[in-house]
Amino acid sequence: MTKELFREDAYSQVCDAEVCQVTSEGLILDQTIFYPEGGGQPGDTGSIVKLDGLEMKVLNTLKTPHGILHMIEGQFDGTSIGDRVKVNINWERRFMHMKMHTALHLLCSQVEGAVTGGAIGAQKSRLDFDMPGERPEKEDLEQRMNNLINLDHSISISWISDEELKNNPDLVRTMTVKPPMGSGQVRMICIGENVDFQPCGGTHVKSTAEIGVIRIAKIENKGRQNRRVHLTIDN
Repeated sequence: MTKELFREDAYSQVCDAEVCQVTSEGLILDQTIFYPEGGGQPGDTGSIVKLDGLEMKVLNTLKTPHGILHMIEGQFDGTSIGDRVKVNINWERRFMHMKMHTALHLLCSQVEGAVTGGAIGAQKSRLDFDMPGERPEKEDLEQRMNNLINLDHSISISWISDEELKNNPDLVRTMTVKPPMGSGQVRMICIGENVDFQPCGGTHVKSTAEIGVIRIAKIENKGRQNRRVHLTIDN
């Protein structure tokens, strides 16, 4: 299985690795800084460079039963198990995903209701909420989120047991995405002292001030009590 270096340090932009498996679509490495598609967050892109100088473009990153697959554009003949490589991430795109993902956690802290869906993008993102009452006022929600960002709350990673999470089901906000359980421990993301605390396997910034200025693009009705909130970030 691939060692997931991004879990502990989302800011790593380069790492060395060894090819563990060669498939028809790409390469599985012994370790990687690339986040695999999942939980609404896209897989990372970038490049893998062999010691002979051959540079392979990574189009997407996916989780498989055998490890994390780096999908390669074009031919990569001559790449073999045991080859040493250097992994380079598309940092600008990843950093936007980190800011967006953290912003969506802030959104969760300001909107009542379970999350029924969502998508993270470098330019815009969204969350869907099961919201039986009135939908929030766009301008008010935007101001509350930006106030939290300006307070520069720190974001930290902690761990609780699977059993603890089962005994505290209110910690899970998402109805469609299951928390990353099964290893005995669940990775938790905490914003500030009590802004937001929920299980998540994604990548995040270290402080809310890194996010920038949030804009609520629109709030849509997507069913009887389903509300879709779209947001963007001013660069």
